[in-house]
Amino acid sequence: MPTFDLRPLTAGQVELHDARRKRRWTVDLEPFEIGAISVTTAQYAQLMGHSETGSQAPLVDINWLEAIKFCNAASMNEGLAPAYIFEAGEVSWQTNASGYRLPTEAEWEYACRAGTVGPHYGPLDAIGWTADDKLENPKEVGQKLPNAFGLHDTLGNVWEWCWDLLDPARYDDYRVFRGGGFADKSWSVRASTRRGGAPGMSHPDVGLRIARGAFDDEQAAQGWSAEVDSERGKITGMLPSGWTPRRY
Repeated sequence: MPTFDLRPLTAGQVELHDARRKRRWTVDLEPFEIGAISVTTAQYAQLMGHSETGSQAPLVDINWLEAIKFCNAASMNEGLAPAYIFEAGEVSWQTNASGYRLPTEAEWEYACRAGTVGPHYGPLDAIGWTADDKLENPKEVGQKLPNAFGLHDTLGNVWEWCWDLLDPARYDDYRVFRGGGFADKSWSVRASTRRGGAPGMSHPDVGLRIARGAFDDEQAAQGWSAEVDSERGKITGMLPSGWTPRRY
């Protein structure tokens, strides 16, 4: 069965930015582990029992819910406590679980930057695949230079799902993906760029990178907070023009 090359990262800080709310804030992170590469089609096929052997290309066309289920399957395969519980159509993160999970947005950006503060951790053409390369599909993982943490392809090639909600006031249950993809213009492939999609939607340039790490607080961890999510989702007055209608 597949094994995952996870790199242990020490505690640190990362500054996040929400352009719509015009807000910047610093997150203190506890130590955690994160994959050196995106999950590949070979790893997915082997774990999920598919007849195809797959390849070293990153897995794409996987929606957020499927990514969550993959993390739980990987955990159970290794006898680890699953990080996620499905109940009444909702997913909850068991923050004290030892199993595989999606990184939080703060963890992802901290891991991507690897101590750098600019838009890229190196010359973009040396570290990531973008529209400049005129590709029709993602390239096999690990062909570009890694960052200082030993992580490949955090910028370019494929976007990667995170745990966090994108902007619940505007986009309801859309989840964040980060990193940029092979079809994106170079100006948009930056460590701070945020995008997102509905949890049941898949995209040909969005995959995942798994993480591990357990924490004591059941309602907040690694930059994520259930209370903050609730506050972010509140809107007063009429829905602004062009906003996605929320479910009630």
